[in-house]
Amino acid sequence: MSRIDFAYGATHRLRMACRTTARHIEAGHGLMVYCTDARRLRRFDTLLWEFDPASFIPHVPSTDPLAPLAPVLLVDEASALHDVDASAWLLNLDLACPPGVERFARVLEIVSGHEADVQAARARWMAYQQAGHDVHGHRLSTQE
Repeated sequence: MSRIDFAYGATHRLRMACRTTARHIEAGHGLMVYCTDARRLRRFDTLLWEFDPASFIPHVPSTDPLAPLAPVLLVDEASALHDVDASAWLLNLDLACPPGVERFARVLEIVSGHEADVQAARARWMAYQQAGHDVHGHRLSTQE
C-alpha cells in the first residue's frame, strides 16, 4: 500500500503546495499534481510561476507533448493516473482521494486551517486508513 502524508496547518494551501513542489524538485524527484477542479489547478499553475521569483519549476499539463520531459505534471483527469511507475509521488490538491492511489509510492496532502478544507481532509484520511494505507500527519512549522 501507499504511504500518505498529511501536512496540516498551512495558512495558504496552494502556496504551501508550491513550496513542497519546489523542495521535491530540488531533491531531484518528479511529481504528479492531481486536481479535478480546473480553477484550482489553474491557480496552482499560476502560483508555480509567481511564488518565488528566484526559482523555476518546470511543469506542464499531463496531456502536453513535453510531459515526458517535465518533472512536474499537472493532472486533471483520473485516467492520466493509470500509467505510473511504482516509485511515483503524487501531490493531491483535490478534495477527494485520487483514484488508484495504491499505484503511488507516496501521496502528499496539504491541509489549510479553513474548516471546509479540514473536513475534506478528515474524510480523505479516513478513506485512506480504511483502504489500508500507511497514513501519517505532520504539523507544519513554516506557515505559508
